[in-house]
Amino acid sequence: MLRSIRAEIPADAAGFPLGLPFLRSLGELAVSPTVTLLAGPNGSGKSTLLEALALECGFPAIGHAAPSRDSTLHGVGPLARALRLSWSTRTRHGFFLRAEDVFGFILSIRRQREELDAELGAAKVRLEGSSEYARRLGLGPLRASMAALEARYGKNPDARSHGETFLHLFRERLTPGGLYLMDEPEAALAPESQLALVALMSDAVAAGSQFVVATHSPLLLAIPGATLYDFDDDQVRPSGWDDLASVQLWKGVMEAPARYLRHVWSPPEPGT
Repeated sequence: MLRSIRAEIPADAAGFPLGLPFLRSLGELAVSPTVTLLAGPNGSGKSTLLEALALECGFPAIGHAAPSRDSTLHGVGPLARALRLSWSTRTRHGFFLRAEDVFGFILSIRRQREELDAELGAAKVRLEGSSEYARRLGLGPLRASMAALEARYGKNPDARSHGETFLHLFRERLTPGGLYLMDEPEAALAPESQLALVALMSDAVAAGSQFVVATHSPLLLAIPGATLYDFDDDQVRPSGWDDLASVQLWKGVMEAPARYLRHVWSPPEPGT
């Protein structure tokens, strides 16, 4: 289990990522043995910290190469090297999940299937008139690869919605006792699917897993018993759900949407 995170930042650090303001108040961030939630506005540093943590832990992002060869993580390398992680028991099981990676992964599965289809078609033409034994030797590995792809992702991955694919990929990769890092998973999920994600997380926690999640979702931020940090005003502070600015905003919008929308929505005049 990961117990805490701190960063050793030079006093004269400037620029991205070591000069990010939130690092000055990070101190030693205690990590919950179950779920730690990172809240705060865009640009506050939540995602950067998660990316650096994934790189330092050696966890791959879904749909990408090993962390050391993942170009999307190269920019946070200096912060990853500055992180000092405290473990009760070090785990090698885990992954880094970003909503945008799931969309890219769907495309990569589609490409793999198209390429296998093309290879199978070409092999059938090439082996036309050959003996049954030669056909089995030539087509067998390609058919086995296609069967394995379909067994894991279905015969038509596009038939699933993005949310369904997200939950499927998440469920298939969970291992008991793992550490799972997620950056704004709600981007791919409707509210009911967010509830399904919380249920999967609950089962995983019961099996000894641990989560660190950056999110704007009031629903995910309300996970019972989670440790919650607010990345706001260039600081990192423990927070309660009701104290978060985003939660207060959503409460106000749900109670009186017109009061908020009239300041930002100006419909065209009739006839224009």
